[in-house]
Amino acid sequence: MNRSLKIPHETSRARQVIELAALAAALVASGGLIYWVSGMPLVALGFACGLAAMMLAAAMAMRAQRPAADVQDVLIDWSVTLAAIESTSGAVVGKAKAGAAIAITDRANRLVCANPGFEQAFGSRHAPPRMVLDGGGSEALAVMAREAWRDGEATVREVEGDGHRWRVGARRAGRADEYMIWSFAPIEEVDTLADMAAWLRGPFGSMFGEAGLCLALVGPEGTILAANRELAARACGDGLATLAGQEFAELLRSDDRDRIHFAREGRQGSPQTLWQVPLSAPVAEPAPIEGTAPAAVQPASLMLLVDAGMGLGGTGGDAKGQAGQLEALLEQLPLGLAMTDRDGRFLFANPAFRRAAGLDAHSLPPYPSDLVISRDKTAMSDAVRRYAQGPASSGDIAVRLSVEPDEPASLGLAGVRGMGEAAVLLSLADTTEETRLRRQVAQATKMQAVGQLAGGVAHDFNNVLTAIIGYCDLMLLRHTPGDSDYDDIQQIKANSNRAASLTRQLLAFSRQQTLQPEVLQLPDVMSEVTQMLKRLLGAKITLEVRHDRNLGAVRADPRQLEQVIMNLAVNARDAIQTSGGGEGASGTLTFTTRRVEAGDIRRMGSEIIPAGDYTALIAEDTGGGIAPAVIGKIFEPFFTTKDLGKGTGLGLSTVYGIVKQSGGFIFASNVQGANGRPAGARFTIYLPVHEASEEELKKVEVKEEARNWAGGGRILLVEDEDMVRAVAERALTRQGYEVTTASDGDEGLELVRDGEQFDMVVTDVVMPAMDGPAMALAIREVAPDLPILFMSGYAEAQLRDQIDIVAMHFIPKPFSVQQIADKVAEVLTASSRRG
Repeated sequence: MNRSLKIPHETSRARQVIELAALAAALVASGGLIYWVSGMPLVALGFACGLAAMMLAAAMAMRAQRPAADVQDVLIDWSVTLAAIESTSGAVVGKAKAGAAIAITDRANRLVCANPGFEQAFGSRHAPPRMVLDGGGSEALAVMAREAWRDGEATVREVEGDGHRWRVGARRAGRADEYMIWSFAPIEEVDTLADMAAWLRGPFGSMFGEAGLCLALVGPEGTILAANRELAARACGDGLATLAGQEFAELLRSDDRDRIHFAREGRQGSPQTLWQVPLSAPVAEPAPIEGTAPAAVQPASLMLLVDAGMGLGGTGGDAKGQAGQLEALLEQLPLGLAMTDRDGRFLFANPAFRRAAGLDAHSLPPYPSDLVISRDKTAMSDAVRRYAQGPASSGDIAVRLSVEPDEPASLGLAGVRGMGEAAVLLSLADTTEETRLRRQVAQATKMQAVGQLAGGVAHDFNNVLTAIIGYCDLMLLRHTPGDSDYDDIQQIKANSNRAASLTRQLLAFSRQQTLQPEVLQLPDVMSEVTQMLKRLLGAKITLEVRHDRNLGAVRADPRQLEQVIMNLAVNARDAIQTSGGGEGASGTLTFTTRRVEAGDIRRMGSEIIPAGDYTALIAEDTGGGIAPAVIGKIFEPFFTTKDLGKGTGLGLSTVYGIVKQSGGFIFASNVQGANGRPAGARFTIYLPVHEASEEELKKVEVKEEARNWAGGGRILLVEDEDMVRAVAERALTRQGYEVTTASDGDEGLELVRDGEQFDMVVTDVVMPAMDGPAMALAIREVAPDLPILFMSGYAEAQLRDQIDIVAMHFIPKPFSVQQIADKVAEVLTASSRRG
């Protein structure tokens, strides 16, 4: 990437001096420009080096007083910029560590500059976020780009590409924030056994050897994976010998007193005390023969051999010195280790053990039983006493630590002998990350189960509500306003509709809601929920609603938009109460609708919102605003800043999902107060202005014709619920249709196969034996053009994933008498037009 600046060069020395000064000024200005763009001093330093080199060359030319041509091109090589960026490859750039791939892009996502690490890993044809990566990595980069352009810096994410895993960061740079710095740090998989093997072979193992400890890493089969030099010297007489692949047991012998010696030294050598520290819990293999118990596969172990005369807590001066060395070395191990005496009192615990047990760096209780909950104290004390007083053996026990009472932990115990006061070795692994992941999985499983339960309850409840609302409609046909029963029936119907709204919320929670988008005006939706919002906010919080003129219509589900408004109001109320000190805090929540034209979008310069006409809904509160550290995470599911038990973290994620399903965009920002600090939060929702398509206009025409439909028709009604079937039959019969009923799919299919002629089929979806979709496919084999209307409380999208055929229609439960009559007339009208 080279660009040139041409500078005339004259033969006179004075001219050379003047040109040299101009050149220096140009280079300084260019260096300042690069520092302004990248914000990195090392890049400017590269230009300073280029300046010095060119001034030196010019000085040498003047000293030689060589004649020059009339015009000479003096080239400013922009590769100096690349060299400066390359020099940062081993330093920290933003949040990228050593060895990272660095790329700089502009607002148009064009590659401005990249270091060799980026070119080697990804090439230079595509710049982030337009790179092709595996496993959804490209989508993650696109999300990061939007976050970084909006917030200044994106949340660090892990992606896969080119067979490697990368930790990616992105942040804006330059004084005008016109550039983006991308950093790709390779993620190396950690091999604990390989790391420990390297420790034993290196200086770490030598430190243990100087303290008299022989160490070996032994695999599940008993073969040595690695050993320190002290063990090699004692076992075969050569400290540089490798013992990898040999059987560990072959290096040792026991005498008639069950004392352990090195096989090479025999009884002339000192007796050894052997410690075995399992590096993980045993794993159960499937039983090879049916009815037999599964075998336990032993994990890799760390073997420690110590002279029997050396011990922790010994009384001799030499023993105390050795114990101090041993403790200092054990403190460096990543595995949690602790020692107790024969009475069960703690003698020592390394930092890894303290972290796993939830202890401070300098605190250690008297007994191991003090680490567990009260119900496990007796079992813990008995286990420590048993391993301290019995023969040398090892095992593990499941306990619940006081710091994590709901999560069982595996505590390893090993009886040791010949170590002075030390009698029991305890091992405890730090499972913090594993516990966090297990909780996330459990939470996701629980939410899925709750969602399925909610969806099933809502579906059954919809059948009951369909019958109640239908019978209310039939009764209202026999009463007129002013009758004694008319108001009571209306009240029953109104409460049934409220119950239907609750079922829609349950289905929305389980992601099975039936979407019913309509062309509507946002002020109409706001007016529907204004009274409810006032009761929700309370008397201390003022609700203000302002509407712009000439707002464009939008196409969305009005009930979902009401849910969006309610969730934003709840968030605002909680924020005002939190910042104000309690439930009695006062504040203001303002909802504003605004007309946004395509020119306004272009002037915003947003790369996220396509240019077009929008209707905006803005919610502003006086709740103190959103912390910059969390503003990029508030739309993530289960993310909440509220106290435990006061928030699920689903409110804003639901808002985000509904807005995206409606084809809109939502942004969060802070409202600046008079003192320059955030005074409140602002949520801005952009919904595209709807323009009716030809297909929609045809549907409107069909609905208009359906209002005047008087053609009648023969209808096959299939419904397993007696109440719903009776209501639908009476509703359609009153409209002049000839209705034949069936209680399940098998009966309905038989009626068609027997030669009965029908103009359409109205059927439930979920039925015993043969369900609605299976019956519809079988009927189409007999009558290919017969229109079918499905009735269901589940989502239409779910049904179309299961079956999507021509002349298939849908009506959600619960429905009124008028709604099913209108829908049947609409289907028959469309069928006649098609015929």
